[in-house]
Amino acid sequence: MTTVQDSAVESKNQEMSTNLKYLSLGILVFQTTSLVLTMRYSRTLKEEGPRYLSSTAVVIAELLKILTCVLLVYKDSKCNLRTLNRVLHDEILNKPMETLKLAIPSGIYTLQNNLLYVALSNLDAATYQVTYQLKILTTALFSVSMLSKKLGVYQWLSLVILMTGVAFVQWPSDSQATAAKEHSAGSQFVGLMAVLIACFSSGFAGVYFEKILKETKQSVWIRNIQLGFFGSIFGLMGVYIYDGEQLSKNGFFQGYNKLTWIVVILQALGGLVIAAVIKYADNILKGFATSLSIILSTLISYFWLQDFVPTSVFFFGAILVIAATFLYGYDPKPAGNPIKA
Repeated sequence: MTTVQDSAVESKNQEMSTNLKYLSLGILVFQTTSLVLTMRYSRTLKEEGPRYLSSTAVVIAELLKILTCVLLVYKDSKCNLRTLNRVLHDEILNKPMETLKLAIPSGIYTLQNNLLYVALSNLDAATYQVTYQLKILTTALFSVSMLSKKLGVYQWLSLVILMTGVAFVQWPSDSQATAAKEHSAGSQFVGLMAVLIACFSSGFAGVYFEKILKETKQSVWIRNIQLGFFGSIFGLMGVYIYDGEQLSKNGFFQGYNKLTWIVVILQALGGLVIAAVIKYADNILKGFATSLSIILSTLISYFWLQDFVPTSVFFFGAILVIAATFLYGYDPKPAGNPIKA
């Protein structure tokens, strides 16, 4: 009788695990695709009055991230304010050197978040999505150099395929020449440079953050509060240095509307959603999410935003990038000889 009950419980747990995996897939696809498309739409939408300042949107996103993480720590503290206060005091204020370690990745993440707005102001969502997958390459290289990680033959091969795919996606075509009449070649170059710098900053900051998480026992929510604290400070510095004049004329929330707030919320919750679902999602599932997101971004850019005309070269490059994403996450059972850079 006990055996039957145990097998029934195990079967129910497996079913729940499978459901959580597919839920994770849905959340990852929705978050990745919706953030890119809404950000692109919000930066190209023609409206009366001043456009919202992307630098202020980055700051608001950091503040929302802090608030969300404080609520999550409060939940982990069994909804006890006194316990929450003690945890925050012990883990953040009483460990100033541990907190200061987060200043470096936080500053880089703030730069990266600002660069994503620049990129999507100058590139269509589909081209951006595919090119941004180069962060797999930068993350892998920084992991090898900073964490002494070893990559297998399949992973090195996937990185070569990834670079080839992105090169094809960026290959000039007749449709791009037509689009260049609306977006100058200069703005296309600015968008590409913004994505490439964002890929490097994402790779370095991600690996640096992973290293800190492995060296200490603090929860990921506490670490995100620390990241958000420094991020909001660096973000505010950026606002006053680069947009101080516009800020004094039209205020901090100039040009904000419902769409702007959707972009801000998606950016704030994006990293937290991924962190929350990552334990249910393996590398193959993340590969599916990336692939579906690229396909959806391409379709919506073409049919809804109408700022992108896919070519056969783009499709070939996109297929290579998707294949590389799957290959990088492929883990063959017979372990091959690892190659170390």
